[in-house]
Amino acid sequence: MSYPPYDPPYYGPQQHNHPNGTTILVLGILSLVVCTFIGPFAWSMGNRALREIDESGYVFANRGHVQAGRICGIISTVLFALTLLFVAFGVTVAIVTS
Repeated sequence: MSYPPYDPPYYGPQQHNHPNGTTILVLGILSLVVCTFIGPFAWSMGNRALREIDESGYVFANRGHVQAGRICGIISTVLFALTLLFVAFGVTVAIVTS
């Protein structure tokens, strides 16, 4: 059995890429790995991009990238807030006990 040398053409709506999809994903990953303070930026950009995707009516190929970057931004923001609360609690305890 021989196969054609190329994939058959796609007969459906043309898929678009959101222009900030990769940026949101990179910001989300970097917020988890390198610096947590960029998490809120990934979160807000992801919310805005998902709203634009839902309102456009087009099929976007990188919606998963936007969602993953947004979720990474949410996790990073929560971790950053917990870190700030822990540091504030430690400073408060140090001031009170001295």
